[in-house]
Amino acid sequence: MLHHIAKALAVLGLASAGVSAQAAGPIKIGVLTDMAGVYAAVAGKGVVEAARMAVEDFREAHPDQPVELITADHQNKPDVASAIARRWFDAEDVHAIAELTTSAIALSVQKLAQERNRTVLVSGAGTSDLSGKACSPTGFHWTYDTYALANGTARAILEQGGKRWYFLTVDYAFGHALEKDVTDTVNAMGGEIVGGVRHPLGTADFASYLLQAQSSGAQVVGLANAGADLNNSIKQATEFGLDRKQRVAALLVYINDVHALGLDQAKNVYLTTGFYWDRTEATRKWSQRFFERTKVMPNMAQAGVYSSIAHYLKAAHEAGTTDAARISELMKSTPVNDFFAENGVVRQDGRMVHDMYLVRVKEPSESKYPWDYYEVISTIAGDDAFRKMEGGGCPHVSG
Repeated sequence: MLHHIAKALAVLGLASAGVSAQAAGPIKIGVLTDMAGVYAAVAGKGVVEAARMAVEDFREAHPDQPVELITADHQNKPDVASAIARRWFDAEDVHAIAELTTSAIALSVQKLAQERNRTVLVSGAGTSDLSGKACSPTGFHWTYDTYALANGTARAILEQGGKRWYFLTVDYAFGHALEKDVTDTVNAMGGEIVGGVRHPLGTADFASYLLQAQSSGAQVVGLANAGADLNNSIKQATEFGLDRKQRVAALLVYINDVHALGLDQAKNVYLTTGFYWDRTEATRKWSQRFFERTKVMPNMAQAGVYSSIAHYLKAAHEAGTTDAARISELMKSTPVNDFFAENGVVRQDGRMVHDMYLVRVKEPSESKYPWDYYEVISTIAGDDAFRKMEGGGCPHVSG
């Protein structure tokens, strides 16, 4: 009987906190991103602006709840990122860190946040380990991951006959994870990995790597890199004529990359994305707001930053606290329904499961207006796009 009374009082306490609809003191969120490096165009100022939009919209709905937003440049260096995160948590009372861009950085900051009982909202980093063996009870992986990219783009290319693969991989956690997840897909579908080479982050000259790929006998050259590295490798592959003899598979492409390359170079590339600005009326409405502020259309990482912060703030408001563990419970029990995700589900391993989209980059003649770049080929249901929770090895969930 006492147990039931205690349980009832606990439920009433949570309900009361929800009714109060205000955390004690300001909610403080830090956006930690690449502001000037290889990923600045796909993250940087754009993700900061998306975060500001989420905070502004929350403040408009809840003017009595103060929210502070701070930002910093992690320079794509895990030691720099960890030092900033440690200072934010220990000295500046930051309750949540968003974005994180780079997988090695996201992994280290997520671990630190777990130790401090703080929240991490990962949008730009890709390694599927974030909701797998390196998962955290207070860590959330929002926008995409390397498993979903492999399950989308690589599967489509394999179904079109591209069986023999060679990898050009950026040499850190993201590239390694993407190569592994694509390799698993290739092997499962009867394909073959004939070789690969790894390059440092921020490489300018890909000539020697592309020559090795050219002589490999592969049908498909998989680019397991992103940002400026991806753009440089595609441009130089075109100069070498690699695309006339082998299929170049860009495994993580943002709409900023397509814009920078131009449709002449990017046309007919298949890619997997978690968001396209021109897909629905809701995506167009939000994206137009973003465009008015930045003069570029948003990519999936930027849209994901808005969605993750908005969901976090709603949960913190309902919980009436900034305690990460309690906020985590509410985030995982509340569906995500916004312009980014329709009927999204936050699993116990922190993976936000939502539909992904296989798209083809249009040819110049098919594009009718600015940023009209993608044709959506198919919708990949969230449960099919992302790895099953029991297959990830997250130590904080059963099964």
